[in-house]
Amino acid sequence: MGTEDERVVLLVVEPDPDVDPDIADRLARRLRTEVAQLDVDARLAVDGPLPEGAKGVDAVTLGAVVVALSASGSVFPLVVETVRDWLSRQAARHRVSVTIDGDTIALEKASADERRALVDAYVLRHSG
Repeated sequence: MGTEDERVVLLVVEPDPDVDPDIADRLARRLRTEVAQLDVDARLAVDGPLPEGAKGVDAVTLGAVVVALSASGSVFPLVVETVRDWLSRQAARHRVSVTIDGDTIALEKASADERRALVDAYVLRHSG
């Protein structure tokens, strides 16, 4: 993961502070499973070495999912849409930080119009 032919996206699940750590771990694993269905290389950061230049695993990145995209990044909008959909189905107030090329956006429950405008601008900056 993290070769010249790939772009790396880091998804960090920031669970509601009232959520049990075991539940938080399951949340990150469910998100990884959903993202992996997009036919990308997606794994939990704690499951192996991080890509070159990535920070080490700490308490925050325990809920991190590392996603490798092809260099074209054409699937990136689908990854972001999957995260948005996943968040919309959560009862608690979780956040997911999405980082690509050093640029981070934090997604959480907001109105559909607010999310769409913010995410569309972010995706446009990082698409192919």
